[in-house]
Amino acid sequence: MMSGLFRSVIWNQTIPDSKRGRLAGIEVLSYSIGPLGGEARAGMMADLTGVRSAILSGGVLCCVGVGVTALWLRDFWRYDSRTDEHAIAQRELHTV
Repeated sequence: MMSGLFRSVIWNQTIPDSKRGRLAGIEVLSYSIGPLGGEARAGMMADLTGVRSAILSGGVLCCVGVGVTALWLRDFWRYDSRTDEHAIAQRELHTV
């Protein structure tokens, strides 16, 4: 829920109107593939090693994935809509 909230705020503040349709398609694709991939991983792990280890490995992989993503996208942590050039440009376009 928090990820979606942050993503939509940054989306609305920075993406030019001319590119929103293309990027919305990519976002819908990620929403549809993510849960299916997780279900496939959980099912395969449960079949190979049991339900408990499938749940545990899913939690561990999730934590590792969040940590790696946080390190990889360091600019996300420093995002400030008051100083971001794209957010400022979008505000100027919509206040005119």
